Amino acid sequence: MQARIYQQGKPATQSGRARANRFILEQESDRPKRPDPLMGWAGGADTVEQVRLSFPTLEAALAYARAHGIDAEVVPPPRKRLILRSYADNFR
Repeated sequence: MQARIYQQGKPATQSGRARANRFILEQESDRPKRPDPLMGWAGGADTVEQVRLSFPTLEAALAYARAHGIDAEVVPPPRKRLILRSYADNFR
């Protein structure tokens, strides 16, 4: 079973960084997704895709994956870009 571990980012709608430093483990299903005949949404019968585990550190997430025999891939966080602008730039 494959999984990916990534660092949760700051929500776009919030200014705080309360849960932004947590690591998330998401498992990927081995079965292909199929369209739902009624709604047309892509989905599958495997519920393992719906489980998201949260860990305080990367080491804790990797230890959990090793203990449960999950082949985990660590996705590095994107680089932060800081765009410095002045208030006067809004009126140009």
